Amino acid sequence: MRGSIGSMLLDRLRHIGVSRIYGVPGDYNLEFLELVERTPGITFIGTCNELNAAYAADGDARMSGIGAVLVTYGVGDLSALSAVAGACAEGVPVVVISGMPPLHAIGSHALVHHTLADGNYDNVMACYRQFTVASARLRPETAVMETDRVLHAVQTLKRPVYIQFPSDICYVDIDAPAPVAAVVKPDPALLAQAAGWIVQRLAQARQPVVLVDGMVRQYGLQDLVLRLCTQRGIPYAALSTARTLLPETGALWLGPYGGHASAPGVADYVKNADCVIGLGVRFVDSTSGYFSQELQPGALIDVQPFSLTCDGKNMQGLVAADLLDAVARKMGDMPPACPTLPASPDHAAPALPDAQPWGQAAFWQQVEAFLQPGDIVGADNGSSMVAMLHARLRAGCSLLVQPVWAAIGYSLPASLGACLAMPERRHVLFIGDGSFQMTAQELSTLLRHRCNITIFLVNNGGYTIERMILGPQAAYNDIANWNYAALPAAMGGDAAAVLSLKAGDRATLDTALAQARQHEGLAFIEVGFTPMDAPAGLEVMGQAVRRYDYGIETPELP
Repeated sequence: MRGSIGSMLLDRLRHIGVSRIYGVPGDYNLEFLELVERTPGITFIGTCNELNAAYAADGDARMSGIGAVLVTYGVGDLSALSAVAGACAEGVPVVVISGMPPLHAIGSHALVHHTLADGNYDNVMACYRQFTVASARLRPETAVMETDRVLHAVQTLKRPVYIQFPSDICYVDIDAPAPVAAVVKPDPALLAQAAGWIVQRLAQARQPVVLVDGMVRQYGLQDLVLRLCTQRGIPYAALSTARTLLPETGALWLGPYGGHASAPGVADYVKNADCVIGLGVRFVDSTSGYFSQELQPGALIDVQPFSLTCDGKNMQGLVAADLLDAVARKMGDMPPACPTLPASPDHAAPALPDAQPWGQAAFWQQVEAFLQPGDIVGADNGSSMVAMLHARLRAGCSLLVQPVWAAIGYSLPASLGACLAMPERRHVLFIGDGSFQMTAQELSTLLRHRCNITIFLVNNGGYTIERMILGPQAAYNDIANWNYAALPAAMGGDAAAVLSLKAGDRATLDTALAQARQHEGLAFIEVGFTPMDAPAGLEVMGQAVRRYDYGIETPELP
């Protein structure tokens, strides 16, 4: 089939599931944007800057399976790069397309704007190679081959890829055969042998457990994991990167796992387990209670996307989905395990004493009751994420957090992407004032697209998570106090369609929550606290960070 390079790229993006491209117009990508506007089935979502565009593509990809962002060369590339690195760290498939100067300028080393004016057109590519699993600069003679290579990588490895698209080739005609689906199939003999290793260990196990990490989201393994656990009666626990991927109710749900930061009983159960099936597990400081995980020697069966390590033996060339399916089939009628499980956590929100003083303890309990089954709940790094990782979320909720890259400000534009990917679900976002100030511009884009989201702005006058580490009264942890509740109107919100409120005590919060429950569209609720008021667990986290980063138990005060 003959067509333009630009049409070929858009056809292949649609083929892998892209229906929205986030970004900012720039003089090197305008012709491609003209083509996007004339192409059915794919929509450009303009954002306020490239960093936010890449965050939005990340949030979209976590809900839909794939995201895409369009930037202009140099200034746009590097603005988006922190978010792209975050997607790489957390295993989120995002396609980054960069409109770059024309091929004739590249070939002649012309000194053009958005470059260092030194004729070097390889430095930006060198930056992106550090944070993507494939990259390419398109040329007419190799455009199809390079596009297919890069898009195969994003589908297979579930991490970002990068395409440089010179501005003068969008409408160059080429032969573009139909795309071929990316399929990885393991050797059947290797697969059978690997499944046999796991089944043998399970048959011998006295106390098995499954630890779920982000790989389960990346590769859509939820049903396979639940089938395995249910069939064999294996309890499961989730690291913070995998919360809400599997049902968080029922007899097999142990609870969140984070080493010594785990819920009561969970850490001990995992510590004493003689068979730990780790699904893509990485013990990062922020997901393991600062490396406080404890496993019995030899207990871990390490299942990664394309490999298995079991009993000191490593096997490459596997596919996790096929391996889990083979294990379930091979177990057949094996009797279920009967481990002695710790008491199931109480998933009913505790009642609030009428006399409980206003503060974050009361706030998080009140909003926990506000959440509904099926909500998509975003929480930014700091107080909000710590609170939500300890919350009892309703059935069918999805938690949108970034524990590994842990960039403050991530959650607002990521929620934009999630809203547009899943408009039929209600969205709730918790974000601190410091985080909000990083990416506040995208509130205007949420308003422009009439997203159905309730935003809780937690205002405690600065960086509380940093205060818990060092400098509780230091000026460097202070920020300007905006009139947050006035921002929806200032950013173009229709007064009749936007609910904007403030709450500073339990009574006003109750009133605000009641109004938000009835509201369709964007509701913005600013909630005020004192600077050191924080959810349970943040102070302990701050102490752990302080010990690890600085080697001190208690900071010296002047």
